Amino acid sequence: MSERLVVIGNGMAGVRTVEEIISRDPERYEITIIGKEEYPNYNRIMLSNVLQKKMTVDEIITNPYEWYEENHVALINHDPAVGVDVADKAITTESGMRIPYDKLIMATGSHPFILPIPGADKEGVVAFRTIDDTAEMLAASAQYKKAVVIGGGLLGLEAAKGLQEQGMEVTVVHLAKWLMETQLDEKAGQLLQMELEDQGLHFLMEHATQEILGDERVTGLKFADGTTIDTDLVVMSIGIRPAVELAREMGLTVNRGIVVDDFMETSLPDIYSVGECTEHNGVCYGLVAPLFEQGKVLADVLTGKEAKAYQGSTTFTSLKVSGADLYSAGNILNTDDMDSIEAYDSSSKKYKKIFLKDGKIQGIVLYGDTEDGSRYYNMMKKGQTIDDLQSIAVLQAVGEGAGMGDDVLSWDDDETVCGCNGVSKGDILRNIREKGLTSVAEVGKVTKAGTSCGKCKPQVQTLLESELGDAVTTASGICACTDLNRDQVVTQIYAKHLTSTKEVFEALDWKNPEGCSKCRPAVNFYLNVAWPLEHEDERESRVVNERMHANIQKDGKFSVIPRMRGGQTTPQQLMKLAQVAEKYQVPLVKVTGSQRIGLYGVKKSDLPKIWEELDMVSAQAYGKVFRSVKTCVGKSFCRFGTQDTMGLGVKLEERFEYIDTPHKFKVGVSGCPRSCVESAVKDFGIIGVENGFQIMIGGNGGTDLVEAQLLTTAETEEEVIDICGAMLQYYRETGIYGERTAPWVERMGFENVKTVLLDAEKRQELWTALDKATEAKGRKDPWGPITKDVDLREKMYTIENPEVVGGR
Repeated sequence: MSERLVVIGNGMAGVRTVEEIISRDPERYEITIIGKEEYPNYNRIMLSNVLQKKMTVDEIITNPYEWYEENHVALINHDPAVGVDVADKAITTESGMRIPYDKLIMATGSHPFILPIPGADKEGVVAFRTIDDTAEMLAASAQYKKAVVIGGGLLGLEAAKGLQEQGMEVTVVHLAKWLMETQLDEKAGQLLQMELEDQGLHFLMEHATQEILGDERVTGLKFADGTTIDTDLVVMSIGIRPAVELAREMGLTVNRGIVVDDFMETSLPDIYSVGECTEHNGVCYGLVAPLFEQGKVLADVLTGKEAKAYQGSTTFTSLKVSGADLYSAGNILNTDDMDSIEAYDSSSKKYKKIFLKDGKIQGIVLYGDTEDGSRYYNMMKKGQTIDDLQSIAVLQAVGEGAGMGDDVLSWDDDETVCGCNGVSKGDILRNIREKGLTSVAEVGKVTKAGTSCGKCKPQVQTLLESELGDAVTTASGICACTDLNRDQVVTQIYAKHLTSTKEVFEALDWKNPEGCSKCRPAVNFYLNVAWPLEHEDERESRVVNERMHANIQKDGKFSVIPRMRGGQTTPQQLMKLAQVAEKYQVPLVKVTGSQRIGLYGVKKSDLPKIWEELDMVSAQAYGKVFRSVKTCVGKSFCRFGTQDTMGLGVKLEERFEYIDTPHKFKVGVSGCPRSCVESAVKDFGIIGVENGFQIMIGGNGGTDLVEAQLLTTAETEEEVIDICGAMLQYYRETGIYGERTAPWVERMGFENVKTVLLDAEKRQELWTALDKATEAKGRKDPWGPITKDVDLREKMYTIENPEVVGGR
């Protein structure tokens, strides 16, 4: 019978240790994990991305419930351990469950530190530590205007930026003289503050909070100097404290954290500790990489492998705030007996400082240009001297070896690529070779590289390309159900004349014969493009937004966004929108970023009734389709306008609406080079000039801003429409499902795309295919048929809380 291994703590350290144990000896233990939160294991580092709405909660879940089932791990979550009987080797949970163990891992993590000041328990005072904390902050940002973040460290700044991006006025209150004073020196801290002030954040430095004001809910703060500030929300982000209460009750040796030796053993037999609750050689670590290093050591110990003694960790820090690139590692504070190399370019606000002792790197501070961070970090970890390097290389001339030091191909196999998760170059290469990994996503799933801050993904991609050449899958759009990438699947669809997802899954030996929420929509799209006359679109294979023809919101309600071609509307449409919003008590009416008017917070059961009463067509603001054409008023009303932008916008929308594409496809038509509709960040951007229309392609807004590239200048509206249609079809035929036009253009090569689109004969071929596809699918508004189909309305829209699958 297997030994019983119990882990108290369902966080990143404990679960990573279990992963390491399973990878070494999956049959060795009967494993139980006890967690406090109601969620499966998730990446706490990514909470700032959730707050900034760059990611959803589902996207930061690293080990879904299926993982526990597949690996035969019993999960007891939302029921924390409250007692451990060391003599009888049994754990008691809050609900009264009693779980016996043979070996026990303490991975209880830490608590956020809350200032012990009057008012700290008021409503509207929150930490930034969990999914629930993040949800509370997002809810507050939707209702209130002002926020104060106490703490100018890493998490505090990420919280402040996230709240600001949700529309709040945010002030950061910090006790020290400069930001992130434990990771940055004064110069870098000042540069960071200047950058964040330029982005709209406010700062009160060297301020000590004395009291939180308000009755039941916070209304302000009072400082030690007697001054005050008004606020609706207070976020405490001033550090963490190891969660050691249970360990003390058990009789374990505890200082600041649970004391362990070099093999993660505590003071009591068969009890081990990893993570933020752990103290090794007097140090408690609050960053992920050391916790994972501890987990690897403990996994070796518990599976009988030859374990290398844990010697402590060298840590680094980077900030996940757009426009504020910084990197810090090693000792940058106690530097009195050290030499340093310092370079500061005030014109570009780039700053580098390397601390040295006996010719070896001891500390690193980089601001504005962090490209060399990994190189310096690996030199520091290995104790490499700088004897063969020129100090002037801290700054390099443009084109003279820039980035050479960060060429991952030149690194030794033991050098760290992913500092967050402690993954070396050798780890990545070994898994690529042994497990046949072909994409960055697959490497991340197996090794964890790139799954935290994500800054090492380009290096992972470089290693893939070096190993596999053309076999690298940059973005397959397919999933774990198959080893085939997009091109292989599409080739087989044509070669074997497969006309349904079921046929694809059977013929291509899908591991899951039903497919999954990732591959079903992709295969359905590829079939639509390949066989427009034969393949019948499969509603069940669409993501939830496309099935429901409305965008699902975080509370399970929906948005209704009617089409307003070219951003134009009429008094009659406005009156209908107002009447419907009032009748159905729609909580939010908003002008969208695409110049439409949206109704938000609509009940599912009200959708068909609202569509019917509006008597307007869908803008398809929820789908991977030709979305909208944003226009300025053009020469009709603007004294700078050179062309009829609204007229062209309407023509483009009427011609291409309801056409499926690999990802959303947006168009902007500006009447002059002032480009009031930001044509340069549209998939297909048009700028009116005196002699015609400049056409730009492959621009994408969003998290990764990409500027469109100038394709050509068209003389007539007809030529613009001709090129747009050809691009749409070329994108449909060659794009990977879920791939925006910016990475598509990069992958296909801009010059290649340009050659195709400017060749009249090739354009005609693409138009023939596009006409065939659009005529076969009978392009039409999806709302109309639903309002007239009683059975469909009853089946799809009368049951609340639909299953949410891939609804982005």
